[in-house]
Amino acid sequence: MRRGGVDTETAEPVDDSVDRDGRDRHDDAAARWARLRRGRRDPWWIRARESRRVRIGVAVGVVVALALGLVAYLSPLLAVRTVRVDGLSVVTETQVLDALDMPEGRSMLRIDTTELAQRVARLPKVHSVRVQRVFPSSVRVTVVERTPVLYFEAPDGAHLIDSDSVEFAIEPAPIGVPKLVTETPGGNDPATRAAVTVINAVPVSLRLEVGEIVARSVSDIRLELRDGRRVLWGGSDDSERKAAVVIPLLTRDGEVFDISSPNLVTVK
Repeated sequence: MRRGGVDTETAEPVDDSVDRDGRDRHDDAAARWARLRRGRRDPWWIRARESRRVRIGVAVGVVVALALGLVAYLSPLLAVRTVRVDGLSVVTETQVLDALDMPEGRSMLRIDTTELAQRVARLPKVHSVRVQRVFPSSVRVTVVERTPVLYFEAPDGAHLIDSDSVEFAIEPAPIGVPKLVTETPGGNDPATRAAVTVINAVPVSLRLEVGEIVARSVSDIRLELRDGRRVLWGGSDDSERKAAVVIPLLTRDGEVFDISSPNLVTVK
């Protein structure tokens, strides 16, 4: 088209829909091909070979671990070299070591801490014991000894009783431990066990003042204080409440303090 002696062309928009459609088709084909590649399975002989390699690797790892464990189990590098014993007062270290009966050179991995603790716990004066490995070469033994809370006299001497009503020794009672007076004293005697329950409940500040505990029965227990006063405790039931009222009551003048019924105490 000529206008004013000048040739002109009418500009028309370019339709690129064909190009976009081509690119879209190309992208779709690439995506499908990628999905096919991801979903493709290797031939069975390749999968079998890889599985065999994995099994061989696992087996080798297990064998190596077992070998290292066996070496450590038997190696003298982990042998027990020292035994430390804590918590002793009346039990001697020699008694504990003899009870342990630890073989010389035994590997740390070969010791049975439960069995060792049971051996030491058989000592009459041992209440409880804990045995621990302390790597690389030490064993720690922590002992809790039995502590007498009462004793009773017998033809063969003084029998010591702990807070669990266990008779654990025949020897002179330590200073401050009250004497038990009852008809048939012993760890299995109901009156003895009731008296132990009472003395366990007595406040520490008062316990040192108790010279004797007289248990005529499980429901008739009294404390004989060293200064001559008496506390009629009654039975071992409600001992916590009785322990709470006895100290204030003893501040009063009197010789006999009856707390057998803690809600209705009397002083004579």
